[in-house]
Amino acid sequence: MENLIKIISKPDNVAIVIMMVMVVFFTVVAFYLAIRNDWAKLKPTDRQDGQSVSAEAEVVNPEEKIHVWPYLARKEFLVAIVVIVLLLGWSIVLDAPLEEEANPALTPNPAKAPWYFVGLQEMLVYFDPWIAGVVLPGLIIVGLMAIPYLDRNPRGSGYYSFAERKWEIIVFCFGFWLWIGLIIIGTFMRGPGWMWFWPWETWDPQRMITAQNVDLSEFFGISSRSLLGSLIGAVAVLGYFALGMILPYRHWWKTKGEALERLGAVRYTIIMLLLLMMVGLPIKMALRLTMNLKYFWVTPWFNV
Repeated sequence: MENLIKIISKPDNVAIVIMMVMVVFFTVVAFYLAIRNDWAKLKPTDRQDGQSVSAEAEVVNPEEKIHVWPYLARKEFLVAIVVIVLLLGWSIVLDAPLEEEANPALTPNPAKAPWYFVGLQEMLVYFDPWIAGVVLPGLIIVGLMAIPYLDRNPRGSGYYSFAERKWEIIVFCFGFWLWIGLIIIGTFMRGPGWMWFWPWETWDPQRMITAQNVDLSEFFGISSRSLLGSLIGAVAVLGYFALGMILPYRHWWKTKGEALERLGAVRYTIIMLLLLMMVGLPIKMALRLTMNLKYFWVTPWFNV
């Protein structure tokens, strides 16, 4: 664990440790408040005049609302002052992670991007550079911008609730924690040569790995560069998206047909494509780390 303590204590990694603690804390608080409100809605509460009112009405009670100015703005201003003071103290106690001028004859090992780009660098292990560095980040940005136009659920706005926005919260938390996980892996698990090291292992630059990465069709003894190997990869990738689009649609059409009809075919297609690509990332990561699977589909133009 000495190596892990050394990594955590680096000035450049302190922000990651703080981020991990804050993400866990605020996630727990948000779910606690949401579940508390959901439990309150299960039974009516008694008012002083003897009449009953639903807990949902209590949650959005107009009497509990306050004006943004000066009440909210005053609190935000005080929080901003506290954050500035903390940043000043941080900059005094910890030195900036600046090194000497770059030496073309000496390459650092491991050579890592800043912590906010380590997630992208980790994705380069599993995908081609143009996919991991351009396509996937672009889809993340487009997906985040499209959320207000894809979300047709008017409930759960202005108050904490998990039951009313269950799938939206699950999908968002999955994607958010997936990105945090990539940063954690790239920072604490990747050592010299970008090889995998557990936290209790020492980073050994002389470490040798004999494992060989293989493509999907090569598990069946078929070259991934051949026509048959390319067809196997195409069936696997396109079949994944086809089944991922059709099976949930059939299930939701039987159980939530009206909601699916309000959503519309275009919104459903965009949502499922973004969701399937997001789920495909941890699937590819797990298969690469456990079975040394490199690519599903190999073509002269792109590899997936």
